[in-house]
Amino acid sequence: MSELLTGDGRTHVESGLMRESLVSKKLLAETDKRTVRRMVPDVHMIAIGGQSIMDRGKEAILPVVDVLATLKEKYKMVVGVGGGARARHTFSIGLDLGLPVGGLARIVGGVEENNRDILQFLLAPHGGITFVKDHFQDLQLFLNNGLIPICIGQPPYHFWEPPSVEDGRLPDNGPDVGLFLMAEVIGAESVIYVKDVDGIYDKDPKKHKDARFIAEISAKELLERDYDDLPVEREMLRTLENARNLRSVRVINGLNTENLTAALAGENVGSVIYSSRYEKGE
Repeated sequence: MSELLTGDGRTHVESGLMRESLVSKKLLAETDKRTVRRMVPDVHMIAIGGQSIMDRGKEAILPVVDVLATLKEKYKMVVGVGGGARARHTFSIGLDLGLPVGGLARIVGGVEENNRDILQFLLAPHGGITFVKDHFQDLQLFLNNGLIPICIGQPPYHFWEPPSVEDGRLPDNGPDVGLFLMAEVIGAESVIYVKDVDGIYDKDPKKHKDARFIAEISAKELLERDYDDLPVEREMLRTLENARNLRSVRVINGLNTENLTAALAGENVGSVIYSSRYEKGE
């Protein structure tokens, strides 16, 4: 980039984006060649399921808290959480009232703050702190001082939540998407979704004994198979396909906390969903 003198006292900055349409396919392709710098490349995003973990009470929550407190000494982590049953109840009331999809997205984030605060109180003796978007640029300060930032998962689209591409009126962008987006922006090393199933299946293993476990699959193929139910949001799969920093996510069963220890150590546990933009296992 160089300065361009015009002779009339003004200085223009020469740039490949000058006077270009920002929807030009050629221009967009050229911008994709630029390097993306990772903000905190040694951090792991731990996404705690609201319905799968938090709604189960102390039998599920306390073991996860204990293992996070132990693992904090070895790994830098950001912990995110969804709303669970209370978020679903809030959606139900909002739908009955006829709220638009943007209104539904706006109110559900407040419900997730309850679960965030529960985790923060429990992890406070071990450095757990509330992490909100206003302190995003303080993240490295928190991590370097041995703290565990804890945030909600709902992305801050609020009233700007786009209309759903799925059938129905619920927001496509839920906590799975929000925590993935945060991990992508900060350039996290990994994203681990802590659920109550062993990983991805071709159908709900709680309802079907013949459900087939899928250890590894691309996000694109998983979308194409169009299974009736999944432990992660479909919009997260679409987002993963477009990601630049993150190339895969892992889904584990958090009811066995040994899985979380193994996942952070890079062991083969749960299911891996990878972007088809990259080679499998890359």
